Amino acid sequence: MTRYFAWAAGCLLATSTLASPDEAATAETEGRQLARELRELRPAENSSLTGVLKIFPSRNKRIEVPVHFQTVVTTTNWQVVYTASGTNIEHSSSVTIVHLDDLSSQYRLVQSGQTGCEASAFTVMTGEQIMRPFAGSDFWLADLGLEFFSWPKQKVLKKELRSGQACSVLESTNPNPVAGGYARVVSWIDIDTGGIVHAEAYDASGTRLKRFEPKALKKVNGQWQLQEMLIRNLKTGSRTTIEFDLKDK
Repeated sequence: MTRYFAWAAGCLLATSTLASPDEAATAETEGRQLARELRELRPAENSSLTGVLKIFPSRNKRIEVPVHFQTVVTTTNWQVVYTASGTNIEHSSSVTIVHLDDLSSQYRLVQSGQTGCEASAFTVMTGEQIMRPFAGSDFWLADLGLEFFSWPKQKVLKKELRSGQACSVLESTNPNPVAGGYARVVSWIDIDTGGIVHAEAYDASGTRLKRFEPKALKKVNGQWQLQEMLIRNLKTGSRTTIEFDLKDK
């Protein structure tokens, strides 16, 4: 589960000199390779995890929504079911993201009354439909599926330290951004682990929309895992944290 929420935020890097054609081609080749490697990551086994979404639509208000995450690995794909059980329909949702062997992803909005990977009644979401909130939170479906790594234009901007970790700074550009959706995402990728330690999303005008910040880690079975993740919507001023109930097996 760490992979889906190991995001955070930072400032977009600006360069003072133009890259040569050879340097630009190398940056794009490295970017496409890195994005492919990230899409090829898959869990080794099935798992189940609970947590809570804490949604702050304003400074003086907080909504807590219990969530459940179920990961299922098959011979042809792997998929994650995100189920939120809120007190009203806005905060109740079940979405299955299927990661296919061709490295594409399918987003299934599960219809009311059905849960789990075997749900037979669902609607496949595409395009602007995946740029929508999950359970009324600041997490969009595209965030959960890391859809930006599937965009055709990927470029490694540079290498640098971030939060004490050596990172590749990957710029993912959407060739056909939808109105109000992401046109570009900049991610800081840990060179040693492939984990996303920092990320920001921008719209078509270059305005920063989202900021992702990991807030807490916990050591589980000898390995550090993300325990709390914060996402800020810089356009609306709202924010959402997700806290995972991590336990040793």
